[in-house]
Amino acid sequence: MKLDNVIATRPAKTIFRDGDKVIKVFDKDYLKSDILNEALNQARVEETGLGIPKLIEVTKIDGKWAIVSDYIEGDTLAEVMKKNPEKLDEYLEMFVGLQMEVHSKRAPMLNKLKDKMNRKISAATLDATTRYDLHTILESLPKHTKVCHGDFNPSNIIISSDGKAHIIDWAHATQGNASADVARTYLLFWLSGDTETADKYMNLFCKKSDTAKQYIQKWLPIVAASQLVKDKPEEHELLMKWIDVRDYE
Repeated sequence: MKLDNVIATRPAKTIFRDGDKVIKVFDKDYLKSDILNEALNQARVEETGLGIPKLIEVTKIDGKWAIVSDYIEGDTLAEVMKKNPEKLDEYLEMFVGLQMEVHSKRAPMLNKLKDKMNRKISAATLDATTRYDLHTILESLPKHTKVCHGDFNPSNIIISSDGKAHIIDWAHATQGNASADVARTYLLFWLSGDTETADKYMNLFCKKSDTAKQYIQKWLPIVAASQLVKDKPEEHELLMKWIDVRDYE
């Protein structure tokens, strides 16, 4: 495999293209268990029939772990949105439709979303009282078994030349309550500074799925706490506002 065509860089990983393959190479200090879990997530979601790149292999290259998948030719939905801002509403319709399709699937062997969120809350730099409140809120929310992407945003959707949408990056996939996945996407729009699109997205999802906005909002302090674990100083103030659980009681 050739590693001379870098198509993206992420913290602790570099993504290359070699012909019809994508090679995601992880830094040497990346946990082996996390890499294997990402590959397993992708394989399990692939079995649901969703339009995602097929997993080819997990291997080692120059002592570093790598995940090899099909390469999808096209632009990300984020790039398409930027090029055609007048079509934002049309693209949001596609975006929400895709997310609802993800939520329509089941993959019983995926990790449970609630288990992951409980771990994140426990690991967050929050006082014991706030952590207790968040754990209590989380426990009170309904348990579902829907496939949740965990990082569903326009940069993780590739539109191929034939107009088909392909969803990438399944590292954070779980099974659980779809409203948690929606709250996470809403948060990502906010963190990118695009609050207007965040609100449009939320309103559209609630309308198309017949979901009460208040139901999704119950998940906001939970997903904010999970994001806090990434320890990004520029996000801290906003996340702490969302974690103020008194607003969601």
